[in-house]
Amino acid sequence: MSRETDRYRATRLTTSVWAESMQHGAPPSALLARALEQCSPVPGTRLARVTMEILGPVPVGELTVQARVERPGRRVAMLSADLVADLPDGSTRAVARATAWRVAMTDTSAAEQTLDPPLVPGPDESEAGWAFPDHWHGGFLDSLEFRGARPVTASEPGRVWARPRYPVVAGEQTSPIVGLFAVADIANGVAALLDPTEWTFLNTDLTVQIVREPVGEWVGVQARTAIGDDGIGLCTSTLYDATGSVGRTFQTLEVRARP
Repeated sequence: MSRETDRYRATRLTTSVWAESMQHGAPPSALLARALEQCSPVPGTRLARVTMEILGPVPVGELTVQARVERPGRRVAMLSADLVADLPDGSTRAVARATAWRVAMTDTSAAEQTLDPPLVPGPDESEAGWAFPDHWHGGFLDSLEFRGARPVTASEPGRVWARPRYPVVAGEQTSPIVGLFAVADIANGVAALLDPTEWTFLNTDLTVQIVREPVGEWVGVQARTAIGDDGIGLCTSTLYDATGSVGRTFQTLEVRARP
């Protein structure tokens, strides 16, 4: 994204694989996470859970972000943010909305636990590789560097290491948590068993539970998808940095056969 005062202009590197006129889910979620992280910041706190609801196609154009504190608190606070797009007729519309819990940090190193072992091999030991269907190229996917890709199978999750090549906002250093959101939404593609030339499976939302703040630029994604018999699916993933797991994601999927 390039920034113009309090507004942002999406570049071609935000484009979705589903349509060139709309953005992939990762850039809007990263921009919303950035707004939430910078909203009335309180030292010694961090984002613990963020849920983004996609209210409609996010256009590749002018965007405004509005963030606020919904429920203040010294130890726990609820935040929200709206992503508003300019429409061709001159009106505006909210195209995505996010809520977050911001929680005060304290030293729990003596009680630290993890559900998931580290993702191995790590990014430094992995070779470059593509994690998606062969014809999925361009736009947002070109903004990421990939290593250690392993396609999903019926019995094994898909996995990949990804690193953004560019900052979320031009000229600005991306924070570790915002960098996590710059990658997290690819889980649906990493876990895709369906042929996208025969099916569409867009996510309507993204929830990221952040157990600890990631370290480094590389984000590991290991993901699987479940699909019911009524057009609704769920993609779940574990997110990693080079030292271990940092959180999990959940995406509701709208699954449709192409005509």
